[in-house]
Amino acid sequence: MKALVYQGAGKKAWMEKDRPAILQPSDAIVRITKTTICGTDLHILKGDVPAVTPGRTLGHEGIGIVEEAGSAMRNFKAGDSVLISCITSCGACPNCKRQLYSHCMDGGWILGHLIDGTQAEFVRIPHADTSLYPIPADADEEALVMLSDILPTGFEIGVVAGQVQPGDTVAIVGAGPVGLAALLTAQFYAPAQLIMLDTDPNRLEIAKRFGATDTINVAEGDAVRTLIAMTGGIGVDVAIEAAGTPATFDICQGAVAPGGRIANAGVHGKSVELRLEKLWIQNITLTAGLVNTNTTPMLLKTMQSGRIAPRQLVTHRFPLSEIETAYEVFSNAAREKALKVILSAA
Repeated sequence: MKALVYQGAGKKAWMEKDRPAILQPSDAIVRITKTTICGTDLHILKGDVPAVTPGRTLGHEGIGIVEEAGSAMRNFKAGDSVLISCITSCGACPNCKRQLYSHCMDGGWILGHLIDGTQAEFVRIPHADTSLYPIPADADEEALVMLSDILPTGFEIGVVAGQVQPGDTVAIVGAGPVGLAALLTAQFYAPAQLIMLDTDPNRLEIAKRFGATDTINVAEGDAVRTLIAMTGGIGVDVAIEAAGTPATFDICQGAVAPGGRIANAGVHGKSVELRLEKLWIQNITLTAGLVNTNTTPMLLKTMQSGRIAPRQLVTHRFPLSEIETAYEVFSNAAREKALKVILSAA
């Protein structure tokens, strides 16, 4: 089979690789029909995630068809169409029983990280009964790919962790796919203001179409001062960090109101300066983490009802065989006006 293989910092190749095989009775082999590229994949390629070693197939999102089901599987069989969760969960360990699936003691974020991932023609899914979701017959497949990772990430790690409430003023720093997913799902809770911050005018225009009440171009002035002025000198109730840089985190801690919440959803490859000497007295809550995907079933139902349309996050489409071109486009998102790309197998 063909797969996109990490070959060290800054290097990757679309190349022949052995097709995966069942290793445990709870495994499934899934033939990929659609996958995508995540900002985390770019962090890996920069060398920010040292646990990813040369030879690893990248990717942790996608949908496909079960080719082979292990003997212990009960929920799926060969021929079933499935959504692949970016998080693998055994469903039985102490962390899984607390719905901390990202910290599963025999799983978590392993696809494209500790084991071969989904940017390939075939992928092995451990604990498949609890790490796959059935695809409804009439589902929008491109939209479903967004439910592998970015939609639950923006919702769980941004909106839910930030405790967005009716009437809140919410600032989302970073209008990439995760930031926009937080914007879409924050509207479940009717905040009074949804302010999107970025340096890309195109993404800020998209944010307005997606429901942002206000936008701030960070390149055009002091974003913290602007946010403080917009909130009558108080600051924002919720600041969602969705870019993973020291500068974006600094905006969040500079603009949060007393009693407010900072929810860090971005992937950080560098240390940030935590201004605890200023924050300690403000009674703020700071959260950070990896998505658990425990909200995926709810998000599936919400998508099926038409209350949310994650397909709007897709801007580019390529055959899976052109994944290297897709990476070039995704890596130059501002120039290419790219959000999420869809890669479809032949």
